[in-house]
Amino acid sequence: MGIIIRDMTKDDEYFVGTCTHVNENNLEYEMSAQRRIPWLRSMEKLGLRVKIALVDNIHAGFIHIMPIEISPWPVQGKDLMVFPCLVSHSRFSQRGIGKLLIKAAEEETRKQNLKGLATIAFFWDFWYMPAKYFVGLGFQIADKRGEEAILWKKLDQTAKPPQFRKEKYIFKPIKGKVIIDLFWNTFCQTSDVEAQRVREVVAEFGNKIVLNEFSADDPEILLRFGISRKIFINGKMVKLNGEIEKDKLRHEIKNALSP
Repeated sequence: MGIIIRDMTKDDEYFVGTCTHVNENNLEYEMSAQRRIPWLRSMEKLGLRVKIALVDNIHAGFIHIMPIEISPWPVQGKDLMVFPCLVSHSRFSQRGIGKLLIKAAEEETRKQNLKGLATIAFFWDFWYMPAKYFVGLGFQIADKRGEEAILWKKLDQTAKPPQFRKEKYIFKPIKGKVIIDLFWNTFCQTSDVEAQRVREVVAEFGNKIVLNEFSADDPEILLRFGISRKIFINGKMVKLNGEIEKDKLRHEIKNALSP
């Protein structure tokens, strides 16, 4: 079975933009793709690349890689490439797709004269970015907080390990208002869809709510706060896994509005 790794073409954009959710008739994912693909393309001039894996011309996976300076992830360092996500379709498991995409990322890192490759992964029993998988590919722990870790692979002996950015959030109340502080980024489909849901629900409550948006797309915002994706209501963080459900958000807002 033939496997091809290539840079993202026009034919790959829908697969990448919907994060493999092709032809599912999910309007939120479709609309998110229309926002995310232009952002990805706009960042190519700054070094962002998307590597695509195809098996017999069928999309099997992809990896986003970008210089650490433009990454919306809360990782700080120098002369490094970051990959926020590695996606390998379950249909092609045990075919070495992830390993080939990592190899392509390493080659791109060297091509851009950078010294190492880093990501955020998790020491948990879940499919999303499992740290043990990357450790098995030669990555080492650079920094860790709970189950979350920055893993990296040094490609130059002069490379210095990356670190987590420190979070610097301070709640600023406004008398008589419920304040929602939304931290989000366009890169991540979950975050992008979530942000749109927050905007739509907030609009239902009129002027009772003040919505402050902080996009980690802007390096200055990320530097200032060190947060890529979180929601605070009156300074209290809302627990998130997948995209926040609108009903949950409405419930949280109504509780905050109660005297």
